[in-house]
Amino acid sequence: MHEELSGIHGAESWTIIEPVLKGWSKDKKYYVEDEAGRKLLLRISGIEAFQRKQAEHQVVKLFNELDFPMSRVIDFGTCGQGRYTYMLLTWVEGRPLEECLLTLTAKEQYELGVEAGKILKLMHSIPNSNDLPQWEVQMQAKILARIKEYEDCPYHLKGDEQAIAYVKENIGLIHNVKKVYQHGDFHMGNLIYTPEGGIGVIDFNRWDNGDYVEEFYKLQFFDRDRSVPFAKGKLEGYFEGTPPEEFWNRQALYVAYSSLFSIKWSIPFGAADIECMMTRGRMALEDYDYFSRVIPRWYQA
Repeated sequence: MHEELSGIHGAESWTIIEPVLKGWSKDKKYYVEDEAGRKLLLRISGIEAFQRKQAEHQVVKLFNELDFPMSRVIDFGTCGQGRYTYMLLTWVEGRPLEECLLTLTAKEQYELGVEAGKILKLMHSIPNSNDLPQWEVQMQAKILARIKEYEDCPYHLKGDEQAIAYVKENIGLIHNVKKVYQHGDFHMGNLIYTPEGGIGVIDFNRWDNGDYVEEFYKLQFFDRDRSVPFAKGKLEGYFEGTPPEEFWNRQALYVAYSSLFSIKWSIPFGAADIECMMTRGRMALEDYDYFSRVIPRWYQA
């Protein structure tokens, strides 16, 4: 047994322990099977992450009260002589959605998007009583600071000045917004195509409290890039039809800001990731006509 796994209740019955290398998370992840044939996901972090992971554990338990396929928490605690914290979850059967979505018809892609949107709306329906009186002020300051970081970094997109201007002129749209428990990374890369032909949800480790609209900016980078029908379906499943104007205005703000900051963010990961983020940023600039429009071209096509 791995030394870091010592102290995990039931680990002595595990017959398979395989590293899971996919994803951006700093957690160590393992696919686990026990003697009874149960399939599990183990996430391990350094003990310095204990409080953050404890909060994640509580939020995942809230999500687990909902009725859709997802990772369900089984156990949480410390291991490896107190040097690590762990979370043990159920394994979601199926295939990564991003790997098989394009084998389906456009109608099926749209319908899966609708299902994903309904699931996200359900997650956002959990009552959030967290008192976040300074959230808007802090969020505005964070976005403006990150725009400055982008402006000061060595990589820039042609035409970025319009996106920067849109952010600075519209930062006040983040005001008195509806706060929800966010999945934090809700795009097809964290969705599973289940054996029943539906959607399963994994990887809650980027959860947060915040604006419901903020949950959607990655739709532009990951979902729209792979499948416009899925992206449209996700929006229309969430809103039960066409999204309202207040959504589009704030979504454009988040897309403009994240399109630029993601380039600066990617620098430590190397040239390939920088170019990937720059490509996604160019797509966003084109989709939004350099932010002279708030509803992207691909949605109205």
